[in-house]
Amino acid sequence: MADNQQARPLLDIRNLSVRFAMPADHIDAVQEVSLHIDPGERVALVGESGSGKSVTAMSILGLLPYPRASHPGGSIRFEGEELLGAGEGVLRRVRGDRIGMIFQEPMMSLNPLHTIEKQICETLILHKGLKDHDARQRALQLLQQVRIRDPERQLKSWPHQLSGGQRQRVMIAMALANEPRLLIADEPTTAVDVTTQAQILALLDELCRKLDMALLLITHDLGVVRKTADRVYVMQGGMIVESGSTIRIFETPAQAYTQMLIEAEPKARRIITQKSDSPLLEAQQLGVWFGVRRGILRRIVDHVKAVDGISLALHPGRTVGVVGESGSGKTTLALALLRLAKSHGTITFREERIDGLRHNALKGLRRQMQIVFQDPYGSLSPRMSVGDIIAEGLGAHGIAKGQDQESRVIEALTEVGLEPDARLRYPHEFSGGQRQRIALARALILKPALIVLDEPTSALDRAVQSQMIDLLLRLQETHGLTYLFISHDLRVVRALADEIIVMRSGRVVEQGEADRVFSAPENEYTRSLIKAAMDFEVWNDAALNQ
Repeated sequence: MADNQQARPLLDIRNLSVRFAMPADHIDAVQEVSLHIDPGERVALVGESGSGKSVTAMSILGLLPYPRASHPGGSIRFEGEELLGAGEGVLRRVRGDRIGMIFQEPMMSLNPLHTIEKQICETLILHKGLKDHDARQRALQLLQQVRIRDPERQLKSWPHQLSGGQRQRVMIAMALANEPRLLIADEPTTAVDVTTQAQILALLDELCRKLDMALLLITHDLGVVRKTADRVYVMQGGMIVESGSTIRIFETPAQAYTQMLIEAEPKARRIITQKSDSPLLEAQQLGVWFGVRRGILRRIVDHVKAVDGISLALHPGRTVGVVGESGSGKTTLALALLRLAKSHGTITFREERIDGLRHNALKGLRRQMQIVFQDPYGSLSPRMSVGDIIAEGLGAHGIAKGQDQESRVIEALTEVGLEPDARLRYPHEFSGGQRQRIALARALILKPALIVLDEPTSALDRAVQSQMIDLLLRLQETHGLTYLFISHDLRVVRALADEIIVMRSGRVVEQGEADRVFSAPENEYTRSLIKAAMDFEVWNDAALNQ
C-alpha cells in the first residue's frame, strides 16, 4: 500500500476536455489532454498562443469562466483528490496553499486598489493564520527572495508604480508565500530581462529542490524549457501532440510541429537605413526624478532618478533599441520623450522644442508620436469594440467621420494582418498576438512619424514574435516609420534595431550602432546582458566569445 501511495502522481490529468459556449456554436479549446506530474518534478507545457496551455492550467484550479466554460469529460486529481467538479470549499482550500499559481499578466491579477503589502499578506493571513506583524515580516522576506530592490519601500507601493518585471516578481512572491506542493507558472519570465530571467529560474529551481515542490511551467520560450524542465508536453490545437524527456524532445523531436517550435527564433532581417542629417526627435540631458517623501509633513528628502541625464537622437526611418534590466528606466525614458511624464532637459521634435509645451499645444503632436504599450490587455478597453478602439484617435483629432472613418479602420486592420470583421469583436476574443496587432493598428491609423514600442513581443510565442518582427519591418519600409523599440529580449532587438541604447539604473552605460554593440560591447554590463542571452540561445557570433 505504501508503494502504491509513493508511486501515485502528485497531479494526474486524464482525458481532459474544455468547451467554450459561443453565441452560435461552441469551441473545443482542449481535447482529451492527459498529463501527470510527480512530486518534485518540473514539467513544461509548451505550444503556440491559443494552443490550450493556459486553459488546461486554469482548469486545475477551477478558474475558467463557468458556466460559459464546461468540461465534456476528463479527470483532474491532485494528491488523489478529484478537483474537476469539486465544490468551492475544496478549491478554496487548495488555491494559493497546496497549489500556487503565477499568472501571465500580473497587471490583470494584482488588485489596483490595494498595496503590494496587503495583497501578499492576505494569503498568509487566510491560509497560515499569521498576525499582521508576522505576515508583514514574511512578505518582506518573500520580496527579498525574489530580488526586488528596496523591498521595504516596494511593500508600500501600488501595482501601477512598479515596472512589468517588478510586478511579475510580486506575483512569484505571492505564489510562493505558503510553500505550495505544486507551483503553476504561466509564462513567469515574459516581462523580465535576461539577467532577471536567469535569477528567477535559479530561484524557482532552488525552491523546487528545497521544498520538494513540483513545477508546471507554461511557456513559449524553449530556452527556458531547456534549462528548467525534466519533461515536456507539446500542445497544438488543444491536444498533446508529443511528450517526453526534455533531452529527447530537443535532440530528436518526433513531430514536425515540435521541430518548428524549436527553430522559430527571431532572425535579423532589417535593412540598414542611413542616418539623415537632422534627427526626427532629439533629447539632451533628459531627466525624470521622483521625489521621496518622508515624515509627518511628507517633505521631499531624496529623489529616485529614474532617468538621469540621457541624450539621444532618433533619425527618420531607423529603429533605436533600448535594453536593460527591469526598473532601469526604459519605459520612463519613452514616456518622457512623448511628454507623458514630467521631465527636465530639452526635447526637440522636427527641430522644434517641445519640452516646454502645455497640454493644448501638445495635442497636435500626439498624432505624430504614438505608443504601443507592453500589455495590450490593459491598454485596450474591454468595453469598446475593436473598431471603436482603433477609431478613437480619429475622433479625438477630428480627422474622419462616418463611412470614411470605418474605411480607415478596415485599412488599418488589413495592414496589421487582421480581417475587417475583427472590428466588430472585443479585445478578450483575441489571442495575445492579435491584441498586440490591434494596438499597433490603433497607432498606425493616425499615420504617425514615430512609434514607441514598449515590449510589444514579450508575451508572444517565438513563432508569433517572428511574424510581428516581419510586420514591423514591412510597415517601417512602407511608411518610413521611426521606432523606439524597448525590450529585454536581445534576440528580438538584434532582429530590428539599427542602434542600441543600454540602460542601467536610469543612466546610459553604452550606445552605438547595433552591429558594433553586439559584436564588440565595450561595457561590462552590456557584456553580461549579452552573455545571459547567449546562455539561453547559441548565437552564431564568434566575436562575442571574449
